[in-house]
Amino acid sequence: TKSLVSFSQGVKSTLNTDPIYSINHSISVYGKRTTLSVPTSLSSSKKLKTLKAVRATLAIDFLEEEVKLLDVPSILKVTATVIVKISNDVSMIKVPWLYSQNDMEPAEKGVRFQLVSTELDPRTMKPKVSNECVKDWTKCPTRKATDTGCFSFEVELVVDADFGEPGAILVGNNYERELYVETISLDGFVHFTCNSWAYLPSETPMGLKYLRNKELKNKRGDGNGQRLPSDRIYDYDMYNDLGNPDKGPEYARPTLGGERNPHPRRCRTGRPSTITDVTSETPVNTMISSTYVPRDEAMEGTRRNDIHMGIWKGVLHNIPPMMSTFYNENGVCKDFADLIHLYKSRSEAEMNLNMQGLLKFLDIRGSIEEIFKFETPKNLSCVTSNVQDDHELGRQTLAGMNPVSIEKLKAYPPVSKLDPSIYGPVESALKEEHIIGHLNGMSVQQALDENKLFILDCHDIYLPFLEKINAQEDRKSYATRTIFFLTTMGTLKPIAIELSLPPNDANIPSKQVLTPPVDATTNWLWGLGKAHVCSNDNGVHQLVHHWLRVHACMEPFIIATHRHLSTMHPIFKLLSHHMEHALAINAMARENLISANGIIECGFSPGKYSTEMISAAYRDWWRFDLEGLPADLIRRGMAVPDETKPHGLRLLIEDYPYANDGLLIWSAIQELVHTYINHYYPDENAIISDIELQSWYSEAINVGHADLREADWWPKLSNPDNLTEILTILIWTASAQHAALNFGQYHYGAYVPNRPPLMQKLIPQQHDHEYASFLADPQGYFLASLPSLFDSTKYMAVIDIISAHSHEEEYIGDIKDAYTRWPGEPDIIDAFYKFTVNVKKIENEIHRRNVDPRLRNRCGAGVPPYELLVPTSEPGVTGRGVPNSITI
Repeated sequence: TKSLVSFSQGVKSTLNTDPIYSINHSISVYGKRTTLSVPTSLSSSKKLKTLKAVRATLAIDFLEEEVKLLDVPSILKVTATVIVKISNDVSMIKVPWLYSQNDMEPAEKGVRFQLVSTELDPRTMKPKVSNECVKDWTKCPTRKATDTGCFSFEVELVVDADFGEPGAILVGNNYERELYVETISLDGFVHFTCNSWAYLPSETPMGLKYLRNKELKNKRGDGNGQRLPSDRIYDYDMYNDLGNPDKGPEYARPTLGGERNPHPRRCRTGRPSTITDVTSETPVNTMISSTYVPRDEAMEGTRRNDIHMGIWKGVLHNIPPMMSTFYNENGVCKDFADLIHLYKSRSEAEMNLNMQGLLKFLDIRGSIEEIFKFETPKNLSCVTSNVQDDHELGRQTLAGMNPVSIEKLKAYPPVSKLDPSIYGPVESALKEEHIIGHLNGMSVQQALDENKLFILDCHDIYLPFLEKINAQEDRKSYATRTIFFLTTMGTLKPIAIELSLPPNDANIPSKQVLTPPVDATTNWLWGLGKAHVCSNDNGVHQLVHHWLRVHACMEPFIIATHRHLSTMHPIFKLLSHHMEHALAINAMARENLISANGIIECGFSPGKYSTEMISAAYRDWWRFDLEGLPADLIRRGMAVPDETKPHGLRLLIEDYPYANDGLLIWSAIQELVHTYINHYYPDENAIISDIELQSWYSEAINVGHADLREADWWPKLSNPDNLTEILTILIWTASAQHAALNFGQYHYGAYVPNRPPLMQKLIPQQHDHEYASFLADPQGYFLASLPSLFDSTKYMAVIDIISAHSHEEEYIGDIKDAYTRWPGEPDIIDAFYKFTVNVKKIENEIHRRNVDPRLRNRCGAGVPPYELLVPTSEPGVTGRGVPNSITI
């Protein structure tokens, strides 16, 4: 009986794709509590047939009576009940190039099961295994349908009496469709739970070391060949697939990665090179396939459907503006009402077109207005004029979609760090007389000393690329600097804007300064200046803070995690929820977002030079050790260390919603990680001797971030505190940082005049031929400077899609499976329970802050509450919610 309860069932594979999904059973034997660690190795043996084990449970009850070992026969037969369902998420149409040329039809259809012991066979020094059992469930007499859309069948497993403690289950699928294993039960009383155990490499039972090492070797691959959709191989490559020179030189794009254009690495696909340029990889044809990601990373089910529905909504939203271009050749809005009507009233096109047939075909229901109209952005309520007012511009630097660019002004005038021999004098055109009248009686030096001056500085990021940017059709941009003054109410007020151009024409000043208006003309000029500031900030937000710092810089760590940390490694288990979906999202971004003529190029000022700006920011500015929230705030001068304050920091702007709410989440994550790490690593020797852990971190730096591997600022991985810092940064970046930068894009950016993604005109000068037309019709000039109506709605549709939460979103603190993932680990379970409680307290605290009238950057008449770091959310575009991972 004691041997019997040690047994579990398994599966075997003929391909190099054997993931190990761990299982841990807490059982009662003779009145004592014993933990049996049982991983499940699931595999695919043929054509997109990766098996997944999910949502299993464990319940074992034994009669507490002594059983004599003499009663145990030499051969034991165990009946296993297997519950599976057929995958409906992935099309199984046979397309020959999807599969290996060596794929052969299996000799016998069915699902294969085999048990693996934790012990080695002394004769072979390999793990003990049971006889393999193959079951064709389609012909199985014990097959039964279940209420959940699954079916069950029984398998008889035969093991020797000296088999020992079970260590793994090998599962192989010989069918041509994927099967999902729900549960596997032995004799009706053992139910397996996947991903529910943890072993450090040094503690792994001998029988499992072979499988552990084989699994990692399989996932690393050999770096050769084109990856297939069924593969589970993680490898690195440069971003050499963003253009397509075979279509013409205008579609060629530089490779990101390497000395010329440094950039983090991506997941390798192995597609063939283009004919024109052997260093470029052929882009995927998205009409018939998608970019390779390892099979476990593929996006499917409800999440995929939510994205597709968002795309169809965007198409429908763009039909009325597209129709309007037939009557308005240049597509310029004639009045601000043209934009307001996108949210509030029916359009002429909607009234005149009979779209019911199309809507029925698309299975889209609801009123015509709901289908064709955009949701009204929450931030539209604070629009007091058609041009963003000064208070709102200042507020959004602290509580908007990009609250991570604002810095304390350390010296006035500011000085550029660019090479003066190329980009002109480093001195700014800003003078004391530009701001002295807006400092409430202070001198400039006094305002600096009392931390009253702040800056939004896009100068050095944009100026090297401006000449090329402005040579593009319908693109005009400056390199901007905006000076803010901190008022006695705790709000920021813009007091000067510097607009710089490349110093190409000695007769035209390359720098100009705008100050708050004194009459009607300067009011419109000031409004145009603020629009250019917001356009600059929009580009920096999307390219640098969102794409580079979150999406791109996380990918090498995710790849390295799968290549070097076994699924049974405690750190893999901690990070697993925070790595989900990111590789698939980034692959979609390479297809549609940062690719040639993609969304970024078509919708933002930098255009085709966007990726070069990303590369420059990575080379000159990004530092992993400063990606944590406290370090970033200190770097920007927005906080100073102060151990007497919560979180060990004192904010220079007390009402800084992003920082205040973010520090609550950062500290909760840090506390959880600290407890977790100290549980598994009591001292620095445990860290240093963990081969998998050291290989993971080393490869993430030296291969994944190869262009910066020589930097001296990388944290050392030598003790538990170092590891806590590194993991806290990764979890913060994938969860709260991404949420703060992503899910507010629609509500803060969907009214384009307030935050245009690009500008089509420079600010008119008195010597310009357009100056007279500006004076005659300043509103018309402003509207003509914005993207066209059709381009605006395309941009709105995109940020609507990427600001939406899926119906199956998993939010930070929502740890449903702690008991099954860490059974027998009460300290870890308690730590996650405490984390969940802390997150709930954080949500309540944020709600309290949002109704505090003293906090004018998040509460007041027409001021939307700051909710981007509220942990939970409903599905859709809510402007709140912190998912565990990068989900869009």
